[in-house]
Amino acid sequence: MALPMDYDGLRVDDASLRTDNVNDYKITCIDFIKDIANDYFAWVDYYKLGEEEDKKRRAGINSTIERTNEWIAKVAQTIKAVDVVMNDGIQKMAESTAGKPFQIGVFVNGISSYTMAKPGIIDVNVKAAGRKERKTKLGFHFKNDRFRIESTCDAFFDETNLPDSEFELMDIHLKLHLENAKQRDVVSFTVTVSEIENDVELDRRGLTTIIHIV
Repeated sequence: MALPMDYDGLRVDDASLRTDNVNDYKITCIDFIKDIANDYFAWVDYYKLGEEEDKKRRAGINSTIERTNEWIAKVAQTIKAVDVVMNDGIQKMAESTAGKPFQIGVFVNGISSYTMAKPGIIDVNVKAAGRKERKTKLGFHFKNDRFRIESTCDAFFDETNLPDSEFELMDIHLKLHLENAKQRDVVSFTVTVSEIENDVELDRRGLTTIIHIV
């Protein structure tokens, strides 16, 4: 069974194509988040973890269910926005299920996971530290794609002069361009960090953040 470290798909059915009623679609997606969470709980069961780690991963999934459905209900205003929030939640559940074997944090305005920002160029602070004096470096989310981004507006990372070195203690700043965003837009992105030893990637983890434009 493959490790559910990242989620690279969008919604798994065509529910949004069968309705143009945002409130109806919100209900469908809130129910879907609750339902798919059972699959991630089943993965945690499969791993047969120690008590503390098991509790930590289940707490992460439960927290994601609550926050994601709150954002679907209160923040998302369009079907596209509901999709962005729902897929963000699925990504976060996968990350909680896989666990965080080394330290990693992604912050916007000093806040992680669920945050707010005004339109413009957003500073994204990425911090990480490897285990047993291993180093970390900025990784790739999927093949040649550094970052996963899904949004209701134009959104992209400035990928010129990205730090490509290894860090004993990573503390870097990325630029997320949201100049054309408007109030009520939502942007979900995933930053991936690799843990390195002797120039070999031993592990990697992605951390997903969602921004509500205000």
